Amino acid sequence: MESRYYSQTPEQVLAAVESREEGLTSQQAQERLERFGPNALREEKKKPVWQVFLEQFKDLLVVILIAAAVISMLSGNVESTIVIFAVLILNAVLGTVQHCKAEKSLESLKAMSAPTARVLRDGERLVIPSAQIVPGDIVELEAGDMVVADGRILHNYSLKVNESSLTGESEGVEKTEAVIDGDKVALGDRKNLVFSGSLVTYGRALVVITGTGMDTELGKVAALMNQTQRRKTPLQESLDQFSRRLAMIILIICVGVFALSLYHAGSFGTQAILDSLMFAVALAVAAIPEA
Repeated sequence: MESRYYSQTPEQVLAAVESREEGLTSQQAQERLERFGPNALREEKKKPVWQVFLEQFKDLLVVILIAAAVISMLSGNVESTIVIFAVLILNAVLGTVQHCKAEKSLESLKAMSAPTARVLRDGERLVIPSAQIVPGDIVELEAGDMVVADGRILHNYSLKVNESSLTGESEGVEKTEAVIDGDKVALGDRKNLVFSGSLVTYGRALVVITGTGMDTELGKVAALMNQTQRRKTPLQESLDQFSRRLAMIILIICVGVFALSLYHAGSFGTQAILDSLMFAVALAVAAIPEA
């Protein structure tokens, strides 16, 4: 069940996260860092680039072109072989580049994280890497800062935060330290909370961290992205169906042309077979939309 820190007083939140306004001790911070892990978004293991590259050759039309290139090579037609393989490799490289660009979405979320944060530890103000922030840390925020983790405002001094990365609201949100009543309050209405990845546009505040890493609202978005299965668009599915049908039609036509060529040659010798194969291969290469 989600903790409703927005409906609790600052004192209640401090008690819930076992902290105090003077901040955690160094020992407490180290223990929590080991327990909760670093304040960073986790990413599911990606396919290596070589695997993505090889998967570009799984298409049936590409397989037909590979077979055509092999036949051209066996028949001694080096130029055709080089051209076909060059086109296939170029097509695979373009497909790999497009796939890698599509995988940048989670990295864009990571870019919203601030590199450092100002915290109170052992009663002293310190600047530490944001990855070392833990639940219970007391963080100081002021205009120009990126919020490093989710937290409850303890003391508010005209704080205004841009939360467009989460809520889509382009206008800055005026924050408060007052308790917000309600069982189900929308994310954008939790004005006594700050969220990781948001930008402080005005004022300052003292905040107690309630969630880090994947336990933040931004982390929930990242988790959904990691869990989402890659699905093809209706256009991609239609193109795949069209490609399969086209491949079958081309194969049937090429087999028919090969048989007719042998029939007209009136011979089943090696040269006649190679000539008929090359004729069928030329037809296949001409008919298949390589890109």
